[in-house]
Amino acid sequence: MKYSELAKVYERLELTSKRLEKTHFITQLLKSCSKEDLEKVVLLLQGKVFPSWDENKIGVAARTVLKSINQASGIEQNKIETEWKKIGDLGVVAEKLMGKKKQHTLFSQELTVTKVFNNLRKLSTLEGEGTVAKKNQLVTELLTSAEPLEVRYIVRTVLEDLRVGVGEGSLRDAIVWAFFPKPVGIFFKCDKCNTLNPSSKKCLSCGEDINTKFNIEAEKKFSGKTLEITKIEDVDIDTITNYDIVKAPDEKTARKVYDHFINLVQHAYDVSNDFGTVAQALKENGKKGLSKIALNPETPIKVMLAQKVSNVDEGFEKVGRPAAIEHKYDGFRLQVHKKGDKILLFTRRLENVTKQFPEVVDLVKDHINGKNFILDSEAVGFNPKTGKYLPFQHISQRIRRKYDIPELVKKLPVELNVFDVVEYEGKNMLRVSFKERRDLIKSIVKNTPKKIRIAEQIVTEDNKKAQKFYEDSLKEGNEGVMFKSLDAPYKPGSRVGHMIKLKPVMESLDLVIVGAEWGTGKRGKWLSSFTLACLDEDTHDFVEVGKVGTGVKEKEEEGLTFNQMTELLKPHITSEKGREVKIKPKIVIEVHYEEIQKSPTYGSGYALRFPRVIRLREDRNPKEISTLDMVEELFFEQKK
Repeated sequence: MKYSELAKVYERLELTSKRLEKTHFITQLLKSCSKEDLEKVVLLLQGKVFPSWDENKIGVAARTVLKSINQASGIEQNKIETEWKKIGDLGVVAEKLMGKKKQHTLFSQELTVTKVFNNLRKLSTLEGEGTVAKKNQLVTELLTSAEPLEVRYIVRTVLEDLRVGVGEGSLRDAIVWAFFPKPVGIFFKCDKCNTLNPSSKKCLSCGEDINTKFNIEAEKKFSGKTLEITKIEDVDIDTITNYDIVKAPDEKTARKVYDHFINLVQHAYDVSNDFGTVAQALKENGKKGLSKIALNPETPIKVMLAQKVSNVDEGFEKVGRPAAIEHKYDGFRLQVHKKGDKILLFTRRLENVTKQFPEVVDLVKDHINGKNFILDSEAVGFNPKTGKYLPFQHISQRIRRKYDIPELVKKLPVELNVFDVVEYEGKNMLRVSFKERRDLIKSIVKNTPKKIRIAEQIVTEDNKKAQKFYEDSLKEGNEGVMFKSLDAPYKPGSRVGHMIKLKPVMESLDLVIVGAEWGTGKRGKWLSSFTLACLDEDTHDFVEVGKVGTGVKEKEEEGLTFNQMTELLKPHITSEKGREVKIKPKIVIEVHYEEIQKSPTYGSGYALRFPRVIRLREDRNPKEISTLDMVEELFFEQKK
């Protein structure tokens, strides 16, 4: 596939905020992909060349890209930088400048998806002397051969800032639309161009009005290989991808069929954590290909996320009675993988931290029975002298530290609290009830306090017992408790109500930094006044919700410092204008505040009053931060 075809789709995606339109454009692209290009295209649509769990990263600084634009266009680097500060998007700057480039190359070639993909992957493999020059050469080679529109998206992909708004939901649905038959009544035919559309008032291809009322007789005009059913049990799952159309007797049955297709793709993604693998399996082997995708104790998956409640009553209301109630530890999630003699540890951001926690590897080896498994747990720091648990910020440095590990193990030891199992000895546990998963944990984990433990738990339907357990957990230095539904499956990455957290203070927010200002006076070398954003799940955009400076310190012994924040944020600066800088959303912090107010100043429509930085959340991925829905919910709750 020519890279120009992908670039045109990028542009169409960027020009619309409507999820149905995005899904339609992605669908058309996936259907046109060859087997050789499909996995590459699915990754590139997400602005990646490696799955999210892969440790390899493109790893190219904006300065290197500036130099590549200079070499490919012949335009002076300081002029490029001036345009960048003015426009704020280096991809658009490069597109604009390459459109009037001064030098021409005899050896430029038409770019393919494979050429771009391979060059970008090579960037992550380079190391040693001359690495920056080699990276510069690979990027320059692409820019020299690229048309202006292609340049925009190559630069953005290199900087890992694609900006086309492709979320997981759109990608999942597009895979279903591309590779599964269309249920009549969920999809409708356009009389003008004969394309099939979801329940949209206008055709996504030609813009013609569409009648979206369910009517089986009217849909006899659908062409293609058709499977007619009377109930969902009639669907032959093993051969379903051989059909083009599914005709059901009513809209409810049609919806069940469609939801079943969605669930098949979602489950395949849950176990592989890679939409490229899912799409490739469907393209090559249909439904049978999906069934071959399995959990692999070496590949991390997204952890299940919790909703929050404000009291015990609400906790029971969300998960049902009786419920399992567990201590909520003030530590960080560790996903524990064992495959034969190999043990790997991953954070909730899917980062491999095995080398940082050698004592945990030994604990897993000595205290958990089994050859192959994936466990979900919380690592909690404690004072080696008193045995008392420590807050997360005391041990957060262990996640990043790559040196002096033996010393840190003694100074900042952790206890592993195991609370769930995802895979055991080849059996996928995602759809097994929590009660069964807990019973399995009790049978394989050797409970040893201050080393490795099964999470403290009671099962009750009694409010008083639940309240006492909650208060006892707080006294022990924990954050609160978790309420869990006994019958629920494990849902990676989902806040679906199977797992609820109860904490005593007004809910803090995990927010990503998208901007800052250079300080003045003695703080002139530091970034401060950090602009915060939450995640709008409808548009997949980060929307601003205020600024914060309070809580960050000048001296290292006092806690999180301006210098530390500056060093973390500098590599992610995308543009500067005076003292103000824009920052790629990468660094997550936890913030407390006095209240939430309505505000037209920020994109979210809300502002935090008297926000204060509590801690750096190195264990959080920007896509896992607090959502706009959460902010709105907290705003209305405080009014009660």
